[in-house]
Amino acid sequence: MKILKVEFENINSLKGFHEIDFSKEPFLTNSLFAITGPTGSGKSSILDVISLALFNHVPRLGKITKNEIQSKGAILTRNQKNSMARVTYECNNGVYSSQWTIEINRNGNLNDYEMEIHDHHSGKLLDLKKSMVPNKNEELIGLNYDQFIKAVLLAQGEFAQFLKAKKEERGELLEKITGTGIYRRLGIKAFEKNKEANREIQEQQNEIKVIQNDLLEDEIIDQHESDLKKKTSQCEDHQKEIEKLKKAIQLKVDIAAQEKEILKQKQIETTATQELRKFDAEHGFPLKQHEKVQAEADQLRDWHLYKNNLKEASETKEKISAAIKDNLEQQTQVLNQSSELIGEPVTAETISGKLDSFREKVLGLQETRKNKLSSYASKKEQLLTELRDTAINFNEQDLQGSIISLTSELENSEKKKDILNQHLKIEAGENLEEVSQKTKAEIKTAREAANIFLNFETRNSEIRNIEKELEKDEKIFEELPRKIKDKKATSESLKLQLQNSEQRKELELMKASLDDLRKKLKDGEACPLCGSEHHPYAHQQDLEDNDLEKEIAELKAKSQAADKELHQLEAEFLSLQKRRNELNNKLNTIQEEQEKSKATFSNNFNEFEGFESRKEIELIADELEKKLEVIIEIDKQVRRSRAIKNAIPLAKELKEIISDGKALKKELDAIYRGNNIQKDVQQISNSWIKLRENFSNYQERAGENEKQLSDLNNQIAKIEQHLDQFIAHTDFQNIEEAWKALMSEAEASKLRQEKQQLSKQIDDARASIKLLNEQLEKLKKLDTETEIEKLKEHLEEKNALFTSLSNECKELERKLKNQQERLKRMQELQEQITEKEKQTKRWRLLNELIGDSKGKQFNDFAQDLTLSQLLKLANVRLQDLNDRYLIDKPEPEEDDGLVAIDEHMGGQRRSVKTLSGGETFILSLSMALALSDLASKNVEINSLFIDEGFGTLDPETLDQTLDTLEKLQAESSKTIGIISHVDSLKERISTQIKLTRNGQGYSSLSIR
Repeated sequence: MKILKVEFENINSLKGFHEIDFSKEPFLTNSLFAITGPTGSGKSSILDVISLALFNHVPRLGKITKNEIQSKGAILTRNQKNSMARVTYECNNGVYSSQWTIEINRNGNLNDYEMEIHDHHSGKLLDLKKSMVPNKNEELIGLNYDQFIKAVLLAQGEFAQFLKAKKEERGELLEKITGTGIYRRLGIKAFEKNKEANREIQEQQNEIKVIQNDLLEDEIIDQHESDLKKKTSQCEDHQKEIEKLKKAIQLKVDIAAQEKEILKQKQIETTATQELRKFDAEHGFPLKQHEKVQAEADQLRDWHLYKNNLKEASETKEKISAAIKDNLEQQTQVLNQSSELIGEPVTAETISGKLDSFREKVLGLQETRKNKLSSYASKKEQLLTELRDTAINFNEQDLQGSIISLTSELENSEKKKDILNQHLKIEAGENLEEVSQKTKAEIKTAREAANIFLNFETRNSEIRNIEKELEKDEKIFEELPRKIKDKKATSESLKLQLQNSEQRKELELMKASLDDLRKKLKDGEACPLCGSEHHPYAHQQDLEDNDLEKEIAELKAKSQAADKELHQLEAEFLSLQKRRNELNNKLNTIQEEQEKSKATFSNNFNEFEGFESRKEIELIADELEKKLEVIIEIDKQVRRSRAIKNAIPLAKELKEIISDGKALKKELDAIYRGNNIQKDVQQISNSWIKLRENFSNYQERAGENEKQLSDLNNQIAKIEQHLDQFIAHTDFQNIEEAWKALMSEAEASKLRQEKQQLSKQIDDARASIKLLNEQLEKLKKLDTETEIEKLKEHLEEKNALFTSLSNECKELERKLKNQQERLKRMQELQEQITEKEKQTKRWRLLNELIGDSKGKQFNDFAQDLTLSQLLKLANVRLQDLNDRYLIDKPEPEEDDGLVAIDEHMGGQRRSVKTLSGGETFILSLSMALALSDLASKNVEINSLFIDEGFGTLDPETLDQTLDTLEKLQAESSKTIGIISHVDSLKERISTQIKLTRNGQGYSSLSIR
């Protein structure tokens, strides 16, 4: 994965749009570059842009949200409306651009952020929701956010602290740096899982013990079963007696209910008879009258309907007459309104033609004026386009004054152009573009020559530094052979003394073994050497101890120390000899490169061959840049004069158009001052047409109304002739009286039903009384002489006995059922325990291997493996950077800090705490690069940013460090960025991204 371009807008203090293109110069020539600037200028913000655009995370803030930006004032530059971060990168799948944006809406509120990915191969955006963009970048790059910031954004300062930490602190730091806290959590989880599994088994075992305590003995169970059988039989006998008593009581209840129902039916009969008499009194006569006229009901209803219709038709006639009168008045008003609009009299015959003619005349004048306005807008747009880049303010309210002002501006521009031409001695016909291009080429040549001069100075400085180092090592190199010779003599002498002492020790040991044998001799037993059974000297006292052992131990220690010092001197001599050879080779190489560069400079930049320093060439480049600025100003004045010349005729045309437009407006106002002639004429026409249509409709309706009145009178006369004959044979006086006697069919039907229902109630009640009396006689034959109160007392006694026996049976059943449930539950628990013990076996084993309450056991094991892998990768990197040291874990007898193995001193092991600042930096940098390798795994990382550590280095160590980084960059072809404010870095690294701050707190970015 390689970062090709970084673009951003309004990020923190970096106001405006900025772009860093690593695929163009100067990054193609120099892939090692520095990001420089004062504290707070936004150096680290460039790294924030990268992680923000890819993962919506910033190392210092974490995940970015709208609330995070509002509450902390982060990301979005102060007083700006939008912010953008975009990173273009190359990976195995192609080239992609990932973008993050946010903006403030027109209401002043912050919208939510947006993210997108652009595929450069297809030229299209990937169809992704913003929440899916970080995951897609992770998939394309092959690194998640945590891996990315460890693989690409290196903070070697953490490893400088890590190198010197004690074992406990080292584990915590390693867990923090590598993000491997999961191993501690796994250890705790294994412990808790095993504890939880065992807790469930223990709870179930406790439950089994409780159940066992509650179990009944077999004798008690047998007794309960016998009692239950006996009491169940007794309950059945009592139940039969209770049923007999209930039936006897129910029979007496039914007899009483039957007698009550007979009384109720008699009351219903009486009530219905009374209501029937009342009905006849209220509705009998009207119902009888209705039945007299029912045969002519249809004729009577038609007569009444025609009478009502005749009344309504008469009322309609009056309304139509009033509407016709009102319509004629409105027609007169419309004719008057048309005359006022047109300005001449109109009649019903001429109104349409005169309105159309007037409308066409007004529209023609309006169209002409509209064309003038359009022409004015077009000419004005052309004029403003010409003046767009001149910064001249054109006043259209005072056209004559603007024309005069443009003429004056033209004269001033021509004067400035002539003065600048005279200053540069440019002829009138000379091509400014060619002069500009030629000057730019001269500037480029001068800047390139100055950079080469800078390389000369840098190499001269390197040559002087190497010569100083060789001179410093010369004296040590001459003295070391003599020291080695003296130390060899001392070592051989000590070895000879040690050999003599050890021989003396062997003699003493032999003597001691004879003394041991002599102590074992006993009187009366034969000596194994001489056979004597008498041993007068068997108990002679032991020889006194001497200091031989102490002397041998001291000689051994001195000999080992002398050997160690000898090895160190020899290793130091070899290391110094190798270093001198390397320095001499490097010196020869730099001198050869310097000679080649001088020859190339003479061939390519012969115009600067006589110059002594880079500043002289830069002065020439500065003068050429000033000349280029003057040329640009001349070109600006030429374009300005051309624009003013084109604008003056346009301004004069605008003046003429305004004059014509005023005349047209005067003519139009004389005949029409309204806003919309189409609407005004159309409204009058619509009103006239509508009134004429309504007038015709009213006349038509009047004719129809007269016909309706005639038809209704004829129909009424015919019906009355028929009804008069019917009335003559009844007791009704006239048709109106007969109509009033007629009921509606619904009302008459209701009254008939009501009368029938009352009659039916009387008949039903009499039939029910007869049937109930018959049933009552049958029930009384089945009844007993015992009173109901006595029967209820017997029932209560039997129920009480039955309830008591029933409760005793239920209690026995409950005890027997509980016994079965307890036995079943015990079996289930034992089966569950057996199964869980099988399942928890793996958790118990896992807990024994990695589990504890704090997760320390597995974490320490995992961190030790991680440390071994990290040190292995670091040593690979270290061999590329400096072949003197290797990093190793401490041995049991050593201090618990990390150990540096000095290969130039015969593999001597020494604590990293004894290393110099430069050596510590190299080791910590190798560790940071190793973490990058570990985090990226199989992903190739070709972009690195280092953001720590340079400000604390002395000049000599800083030079050594930069040599290391240059070597790393040359061997790996990586793009390496160094963030620092150290001045010597600015001089050493030619390619720089420079950040500067202004007085308002904003920063600007430049690349050189």
